[in-house]
Amino acid sequence: MFALLAVTTGPATAQTRTRTAAAASEDLGATSRSLEALAARVGPAVVEIITLGFGTDDVADVERGMLVAPSRGGGSGVLVGSDGHIVTNAHVVEGAKSVEVSFDENGGDSMPAEVKGVDTSADIAVLKVNPDDVKGGIKPIPLGDSSNLQVGDPVIAIGNPFGYTRTVTTGIVSGLQRQIQAPNGFTIGHVIQTDASINPGNSGGPLLDANGRVIGINSQIATGGGQGSVGIGFAVPINTAKKLLPDLQAGQTVERAYLGVQMQGVTSQLAKDLNLPADHGALIASVTPGSPAAKAGLRGGRTQTTQGVTAGGDLIVAIDGKQMRDENSVASAVAGYKPGDKVEIEYYRGNDKKTVSVELTKRPANADSSGSGDQGGNGGGNGILP
Repeated sequence: MFALLAVTTGPATAQTRTRTAAAASEDLGATSRSLEALAARVGPAVVEIITLGFGTDDVADVERGMLVAPSRGGGSGVLVGSDGHIVTNAHVVEGAKSVEVSFDENGGDSMPAEVKGVDTSADIAVLKVNPDDVKGGIKPIPLGDSSNLQVGDPVIAIGNPFGYTRTVTTGIVSGLQRQIQAPNGFTIGHVIQTDASINPGNSGGPLLDANGRVIGINSQIATGGGQGSVGIGFAVPINTAKKLLPDLQAGQTVERAYLGVQMQGVTSQLAKDLNLPADHGALIASVTPGSPAAKAGLRGGRTQTTQGVTAGGDLIVAIDGKQMRDENSVASAVAGYKPGDKVEIEYYRGNDKKTVSVELTKRPANADSSGSGDQGGNGGGNGILP
């Protein structure tokens, strides 16, 4: 049985239409004023980042002393501490020989910035400027809680797309728990998808909630084969960045635990199609030779299905007694350990349930083509923003 949510008893009068139009205008005006106030309040803490590096990938030329043209790059960043700490993307400063940042309130003048720490696996970097050089009493933007987000929540992006400084765009949270590929080839999980317009130059800038708190760091877009926004952007959750900030601000290297598998998440439909013994967990597609998973005897798949799934591998269903929902769960669980930790992995091989103890090691610097990643197989964006 269905019930109408609104009932019209007759044609609207001119007076009714006038009131409705006036109310809508007031709502739009209030929203506009709210966004204007928010942008004015937090916008000054969004910086333009200018990087300078070598204009060649040929290291041999550099080593031989050949002159190469410097290349300029850049992106965005957000001031998160009154002590001058700025968060941006790792790929914004990757390979840079020098980094400068510019605050609008400084009249567009740039100042040198020190790269304090970089975590390429999460595409997060922390810069540091001298707080005494920051004029105008600019306040850092408070960090929010990305775990509370829901699809449909309003969001605001601020950055410097195509060099247009401090551009403000709005949208909603279009999806959650997405995956994108980090600059080093590993998978970043729990990523926020948004339709707020972000373009090259927005990288490293903040994605804000309706209260002006940072809930993500804009990182990538799906380009659809072009070079601009098609309404699908991705931001690294601020909760991911918050876990890294203490180490990165201190200039310490972030060491991540490593299992050495590529995985495909299991759904009830996939379990039915492949006749799997469980409708959850992560199906191992491949195991990196010499990795902890390989040494423990875990096996990858052998057969490619019409769904693009590598079937026949072990199915991980629990780690240290905690049920694994999908490949994201496994990757997150492994990330919660340290190199050298031992974990108990429960898995199915065919219909036989087994348990194995695995000693995790330190994650390598880059994922390779064999799938050395503790990664899922359904990545997200295909256009890393410069």
